[in-house]
Amino acid sequence: MTESADSGAAPPADSGAAPPDDRGATPPDAEDSEVRADQLSLTRRLRQPRTIISIVLPIVLLVLFVRSLPGFKLEELPDKILGANPLLLLAAFVIFYAGFPLRGVRWAILVQKTGFALRVRDAIEIIFLSWLVNCLVPAKLGDVYRAYLLKINSSVSLSRTIGTVFIERILDLFAIVTLGLAAGFVSFRSGLPGDVQVVFAIGIAFVLVLAGGLMTMRNFGRRILTTLPTPHRIIEFYDRFEEGVFGSIGLRALPRLVVITGFIWATEAMRLYFVVQALGLPEVHLGISGAFFVALAASLLTAVPLTPAGIGFVETGVVGLLTVVYGVSETDALAITLVDRAISVLSIIAIGSVVYALSSKRRGLGVQAAPTPA
Repeated sequence: MTESADSGAAPPADSGAAPPDDRGATPPDAEDSEVRADQLSLTRRLRQPRTIISIVLPIVLLVLFVRSLPGFKLEELPDKILGANPLLLLAAFVIFYAGFPLRGVRWAILVQKTGFALRVRDAIEIIFLSWLVNCLVPAKLGDVYRAYLLKINSSVSLSRTIGTVFIERILDLFAIVTLGLAAGFVSFRSGLPGDVQVVFAIGIAFVLVLAGGLMTMRNFGRRILTTLPTPHRIIEFYDRFEEGVFGSIGLRALPRLVVITGFIWATEAMRLYFVVQALGLPEVHLGISGAFFVALAASLLTAVPLTPAGIGFVETGVVGLLTVVYGVSETDALAITLVDRAISVLSIIAIGSVVYALSSKRRGLGVQAAPTPA
């Protein structure tokens, strides 16, 4: 195993040199106008009134909603939460964070298919920073920020990297819908409630539309753009984006990517399962299949781009599923939701802020390419 001196290190983002891009893509300086550093500055975004409103408003509305309903006994919440089993909470925390190495491995595989040997360690760090951004600002800006961080730290094309993030999200959506449907059938063996049947129908229709959209992009995407009065620069961007989408997926790598994606979403479901077990609520019988169904449904709500990490939407959705579908009391459902979100959102903000302060990736100091076998 050898590592060449010029295999991956990129010059700092503020240096005058522009590293040569791979496969003839537009040099990074030409793409700076597409996504500028000041537009992706986390500090600047957090100071914007729109970001502040998107964080504060859903929290205020959620609090008012909870206080207005008689079923929520807020005075019981502290005792329920403080009485949780710390070891089981630790298990939920550990299994949640075990998903990040899996995400790093998956993204490294996708990026390597586009021509850059991204190290798993660097992939994990960049993904974690992008999750911090997603937890603090709306519009899923963290996904774009992830592609931007790799661009300023390597010679990889921004548009091609966005393509790898896009196909990763497609894998996630397929996994969420497929595993959610399977968990729902197991959880409701005695018969699907009417509300769940509607959710299932929407999930199946969504998968079919998604598959049709990918097929259209693959076979007719560029042809459609060229028939329209599309600027040449947009067509070039689309070409690199499409290469990132379909070039990072191959028949040989697909089974491994599918298995990794399944394990990633298993960590999300098991986190919720251990939270329920830690709280020790005697009237809650969710089970592993129910934890899969609720956790995966909540993950779909995080895609709502109006608030950071789907704040307000996810909490309402999880409480609604637990109370309406599984018969959990309002107070118990709220306790489960708050503890679960503390692990999946608040801990990301706390730990991610430290990583952000220490990370050299946000300053564009470069990443080394992974060593390749002789």
